[in-house]
Amino acid sequence: MARWGMIIDLQRCIGCYSCQVACKQEHFLPPGVFWNRVLVSESGKYPSVTKIILPVLCNHCSEPACVKACPTGASEIRTDGIVRVKSDECVGCRYCVIACPYQQRTFHADGNKEYFPGQGLTELEKIGRELYPLQPCTVIKCNFCLERIDGGLAKGLKPGVDREATPACVIACPTKARYFGDFDDPTSEVSLLRREKKAAPLHPEYGTEPNVYYINR
Repeated sequence: MARWGMIIDLQRCIGCYSCQVACKQEHFLPPGVFWNRVLVSESGKYPSVTKIILPVLCNHCSEPACVKACPTGASEIRTDGIVRVKSDECVGCRYCVIACPYQQRTFHADGNKEYFPGQGLTELEKIGRELYPLQPCTVIKCNFCLERIDGGLAKGLKPGVDREATPACVIACPTKARYFGDFDDPTSEVSLLRREKKAAPLHPEYGTEPNVYYINR
């Protein structure tokens, strides 16, 4: 069984927000909701200022604090390492939102929120509610585009190699700063990059063992 994960090369990321937009389009996310975010800040003082760009998403931890906090079992970790929320079992208690040390979960409170309030749903919003319905009063989050992964595997495709089976954010990146694959395969691209580039997760001291790593050298 695979253990899916991602590597993000911060030296390649240009902060274009393509990953953020692609994720929002892929999942028809409502106003104000982003499963992929690009955080931008600065360090230093003029004239020696450095721009800092940090793309963040659910880390799909091997020891997820969110899963341990969920009282109903709605938050679960699959055998392939993907952490997901089963909306039919979520009671909206938001314990997982508080437990996640990376702040990568969102409580979807209003299922009727429109992008253009008072003007009705756009055609894209109508299509989204049919193709990718999000249940109100539940927690939602990045799922590594598990529909693409599962659908691709059923067709004999390889996630991280074949576009149809790879997360939308990885495909959309114009600088190829994102890599996706199986960390349990020592010969996979992500495994090789993690070793060769000494990729590291965010806040390993939290003890959650993230499966999203960053290259910063």
